Amino acid sequence: MFKFLSRSAEASAASPSSGPSQADGGAGPLRGARRDLLERIADFLVRHDLEVTARNLAIAQAAFSGADLGLAARIAEQERSGQPVDQAWLDRVAPAGDAEGGSGSQQAELDRLMARLDSSISSFAETTRKAGGTTAAYGDSLQEHVGAMSGPAAGEGPTGEVLASLVGIARAMLERTREVEQEMKRSSHEADGLRESLERARRDAEIDHLTGLPNRRAFEAVLQREVREAQAEIDNLTVAICDIDRFKAVNDNHGHETGDRVIQAVAQVLARISHDRCHVARHGGEEFVLLFRGKSVAEASAILDEARASLASRHFVNRQTDQPIGQVTFSGGVTSVFAHADPREALRAADAALYRAKAEGRNRICPG
Repeated sequence: MFKFLSRSAEASAASPSSGPSQADGGAGPLRGARRDLLERIADFLVRHDLEVTARNLAIAQAAFSGADLGLAARIAEQERSGQPVDQAWLDRVAPAGDAEGGSGSQQAELDRLMARLDSSISSFAETTRKAGGTTAAYGDSLQEHVGAMSGPAAGEGPTGEVLASLVGIARAMLERTREVEQEMKRSSHEADGLRESLERARRDAEIDHLTGLPNRRAFEAVLQREVREAQAEIDNLTVAICDIDRFKAVNDNHGHETGDRVIQAVAQVLARISHDRCHVARHGGEEFVLLFRGKSVAEASAILDEARASLASRHFVNRQTDQPIGQVTFSGGVTSVFAHADPREALRAADAALYRAKAEGRNRICPG
């Protein structure tokens, strides 16, 4: 369902400055592509009377550069249906930080925790260093007095005074050692707590909180890892993109809370086929992405089609109004990752197959 949304390619071709000049050398095509992208972004913002803000620019850049295929598809379908692409709709389909592939607030929290952890570890190291220095100093002092007691002058000096001094030093050493031990324990506990908080924040940053599934950020990491491992083991790797059919009608007729419950229901159906060789993630909005390890396109399509049929056999009701929602279905596109030049191309091919499934009547799985 990926489609560029403006006429800038024709405009660029008609412009005398769009082609490479002798002065440009090899940079002409690159500059032309940049100009084309800027024209698409400007045309989109002006056409829909959207403010020129950093966030809107980031959303448009993600959609028209191909960085966010799902967002581009949602914008394209909204335009094709004649529905308004206003600020409220854009904020709903592209939540804060989504155009950049992650939540800014989550990233800030991770950075804050990492800074605290670094500070705690540094404090722990400093405490340990001081403890070592203190112990060494006491050791030197004790050694000096032991030497005095065992040397030739031991019988000449006031041995009682030396022993009293040694007792005082030993007591001070024990007291300071206990203090250092408590400081080290506190630092160690703080570091452990911060590491646990950091790990929780990292997990939270990769979970879609509506569905409990991994989010797009998490899927990107899984995709990179699985590509490497599947290549090394000469294994099949198949990717699929799914999209809930006529989801806008559910939101329009029954409200966004019901729409959220529909998304959760679809997520539960897809989660049932998830395991360590089948990864399912929410890709954004009403779109999901799946990665099948060791499965051909035909095998992955069959698994996904079984999940589709299971969902299609159910009938949903609006809990708040008791009005029937009816059948909820999804369409999907499936392709082999290694049949394409790179994983990005494979995602685009799966998205194109999804678009064909929609065009052929929805509620079906198409290979790509």
